Amino acid sequence: MSARELVVLGTASQVPTRHRNHNGYLLRWDGEGILFDPGEGTQRQMLRAGVGAHDLNRICVTHFHGDHSLGLAGVIQRINLDQVPHEITAHYPRSGQRFFDRLRYATAYRETVRLTETPVDADGVLATTPAYTLEARRLSHPVESYGYRLVEPDGRRMLPDRLAAHGIEGPDVGRLQREGSLNGVPLEAVSEVRRGQRFAFVMDTRLCDGVHALAEGCDLLVIESTFLDEDERLAVDYGHLTAGQAARAARDAGVRHLVLTHFSQRYSDAEEFERQARRAGFDGELTVARDLLRVPVPKRR
Repeated sequence: MSARELVVLGTASQVPTRHRNHNGYLLRWDGEGILFDPGEGTQRQMLRAGVGAHDLNRICVTHFHGDHSLGLAGVIQRINLDQVPHEITAHYPRSGQRFFDRLRYATAYRETVRLTETPVDADGVLATTPAYTLEARRLSHPVESYGYRLVEPDGRRMLPDRLAAHGIEGPDVGRLQREGSLNGVPLEAVSEVRRGQRFAFVMDTRLCDGVHALAEGCDLLVIESTFLDEDERLAVDYGHLTAGQAARAARDAGVRHLVLTHFSQRYSDAEEFERQARRAGFDGELTVARDLLRVPVPKRR
């Protein structure tokens, strides 16, 4: 199993269908798991996907419409039932605190796990760990909504030919990496910057600055495309994107792998989302999401 991958738990907009569950997406990032927008039925979808409560470290909710949050009650209670041994952090719009409280305590259960609430009320960094920085950006939807972006710190890639030219080998390579220079040879002379990987999660929104900021330079972008292009007027009215709009945003941002999801039940041909995205000019890797699909984060260039 990839150390970095997206596990799609549900892909339906507004209501589940026979083939699509309410939203739910798990990002596996090395040893951590970040659950995005757990809609109704997420707990069962986790079971079907082989995902356990112990796999979760963060929960990120974009907004408090039911298809993005009704599963919180079950997921939180399952975390406690399974007595997850580590802290779990929840991010969500601060304006929806009353909804989070109601879902967290929807029924009686015994709390056994430390669940830290870290609400979002502005653009900016939410958390910084050795493995990534998690950021939020405001989106444009009838209720307050935020998208999330995960950025790995840049590293350095050692260049064997330059190391050989300076006679550096074996344990001295590690010493050079730790100390920054060795016998007058700086680390920069025998290595190059290895850009950290980037992931973004963009749900219910019209086109706005937040969409472009979140998508910029992403290796993997998960983005809603509720409507097809012929229904763009509906998309604007209800605060959503079309397949073409999502694809153009990804194209302009230099996204490597685009995942379209959150589909309206009015459409029966999922392949039309891909066709419209291609017509919009996106030529990178493209996935039209389906429930229980696994999408690896693209390998570093």
